[in-house]
Amino acid sequence: MQTLLDLLKNRLSTPKLGMPAPSSDQVNEAIACARRAPDHGKLRPWRFFVLQDEALTQLGQVFEQAGRAKNPEINDTAAERLRSLPLRAPMVIVVGCHIATESKIPEWEQLIAAGCAVHNLELAFHAMGFSCMWRTGDFTSDPLIQAAFKLDAPDRIVGYLYVGTALETPKLTNPDTNHSVFWGMP
Repeated sequence: MQTLLDLLKNRLSTPKLGMPAPSSDQVNEAIACARRAPDHGKLRPWRFFVLQDEALTQLGQVFEQAGRAKNPEINDTAAERLRSLPLRAPMVIVVGCHIATESKIPEWEQLIAAGCAVHNLELAFHAMGFSCMWRTGDFTSDPLIQAAFKLDAPDRIVGYLYVGTALETPKLTNPDTNHSVFWGMP
């Protein structure tokens, strides 16, 4: 297993994923890591929906329904594209955030906690030798898709974590930190 620092420095999002996907034991281990994310107030706002096989097809159908609700005149090619989106990996983990409106913890902190959980989940899978792609976009805020996961407002989806084995490895680049790291007051 990689050292933690090597894992953090070398992690890459990988859009092309195939089999195998993690086993249920590996998913449970990764979720145990996700649950250790920073969480002011111990609200545990994250919700994990692990989708494989037929559930990916069902998610594609929900994506198509959401697309048609926004644009009833989409053509067959666009509808097929929407249905195929979840099939880009053998596993998709939909991560929701339950917003505790009665809490003194602001909504934005709860969302960040859920985002940290996604990142921990992703890092855990990378440590196990899998690759991931965290996807967001319009489908994270679509009410029809949120309803499919029984996430009522103000709850929301924070992302779709596509998980599998890398079919090709993206090139690692060294990011320039000069524009984002400041020592002392600006």
